[in-house]
Amino acid sequence: MKITQKYILFSAFAGILASIVDVVTMFIFGTYFPGYSQLKDTVSRLGSSISPVSNQISTIWIIIGILLILFGVGFHYEFEKKGTYAKISSWLIVLYGFGEGIGSGVFKADRIANSLTTSGTIHEILGSIGIISILLLPLVMQKVIRKNENPKFYLMSQIVFTAEFIFILLFVFRFSSDQAGFISTYKGLWQRIFILISYIYLIRIAILMINRRIQRSGNT
Repeated sequence: MKITQKYILFSAFAGILASIVDVVTMFIFGTYFPGYSQLKDTVSRLGSSISPVSNQISTIWIIIGILLILFGVGFHYEFEKKGTYAKISSWLIVLYGFGEGIGSGVFKADRIANSLTTSGTIHEILGSIGIISILLLPLVMQKVIRKNENPKFYLMSQIVFTAEFIFILLFVFRFSSDQAGFISTYKGLWQRIFILISYIYLIRIAILMINRRIQRSGNT
């Protein structure tokens, strides 16, 4: 097996590992933060300086970011013959890993007097880049894996984009309302559903990459 083929398989498993670890640690570490609510508090608060698991979760986020970047590069190698849209998809995965992974781990979401610190501002900017990237991924993937090639995955891409869009709207609603209504109160829930949907999609892409490698190996 060529080095490139091995790397593609490695990167696919790296993507699956990163997705699972992020979801699991998100819930586990929340139990070590007194008063922290999985439904009402953002994930970023776990990595803030006031969190008792700040250093641990930040380190894990950086590792997850690196794994996702490796996944994005592997995606490029697997689908490079698909052209521009495959390259864009690869960059979207890399940007997600950089923004939501490494960026969130390095720059803590800190606040002083309810205002973002410099670190908190950078955290928000990089995190937003990551969120926008993963939100756009299913749209671009519809150009990489077209309906006639894989109708089930194409439909999944449509469903994932729609669901992600709905839950990210619910999550950002907290910025447009000062009132503690139902939607703004449960911002942690909307964010976690968005993250879960995104990782299910990334895992599906990774499995698709693995299956393509297996099929090609069987034909050689």
